[in-house]
Amino acid sequence: MILVTGASGNVGRQVVEQLVAAGEPVRALSRDPARTEWPDGVETVAGDLVGGVPTEAFNGVRALHLFPAPEGVDAVVAAAVAAGVVHVTVLSSLSASWETDSPLQRRHTVVERAVEGSGLGWTHLRPGMFMTNTLAWAPAVRAGEPVRAPFGDSVAAPVHEADIAAVAVAALLDPARHAGAVHELSGPEALSQRDRVRVLGEVLGREVRFEEQSRAEARADLLRNPWMNEQLADSLLAMQERTVGVRDGLVLPAVDEVLDRPGRSFAEWVADHREAFTGPV
Repeated sequence: MILVTGASGNVGRQVVEQLVAAGEPVRALSRDPARTEWPDGVETVAGDLVGGVPTEAFNGVRALHLFPAPEGVDAVVAAAVAAGVVHVTVLSSLSASWETDSPLQRRHTVVERAVEGSGLGWTHLRPGMFMTNTLAWAPAVRAGEPVRAPFGDSVAAPVHEADIAAVAVAALLDPARHAGAVHELSGPEALSQRDRVRVLGEVLGREVRFEEQSRAEARADLLRNPWMNEQLADSLLAMQERTVGVRDGLVLPAVDEVLDRPGRSFAEWVADHREAFTGPV
């Protein structure tokens, strides 16, 4: 049995579906499992990594996919050790590789270190920007309004959530090969904010305009998210500012190497999520 935490999230859901497709027994941990339609055969358990994971969630579990929740990681790791879990894949962040300290980096390194110190086998997945971040633009695109974002020439190599999940699944199914590995994950192309808006328009078959926000406007928008705080908002904006015009070194080889195929392109991601950008306003 493989336990997937954060199972209703963008990556977790893909991990569940891909494990089921591979014929693996899966247990999905979610705050409210009834709100999600799961693949046939998936066991579900209600729980929260911060509030507490029921002991029965670990019954018969040999491997764990761990969503990054530093507030509850010690209890989750202790439960995994007690249950005899053999291997953990950690959904971390490329920020954990940075030499400079930041709130975003600390959030993920706390989880990584807790797992490393547990005696469990582990594989860290460190994706950079998720392509799913682009869903924040969907309401404006559906309404025919311009996409507004800061640092239009800020560049990233965003990665498809299905590819992040596929690397996790590879490690869960072959832990010996991936034990102690740190997989730094990117998509196959470096794209600026303006590039992503252009690709959106090309795939959707209509004009999508871009308007650059000021830093102050972008910061205010970020702080409207309930999970955001001032330090994290400033860290995210500083990261974007550092990559203005920077394209070298952003495309990383791990997705290709682990999966033995190229990563999915941003245009493919837009096609996969077309309804989010074309549905009702």
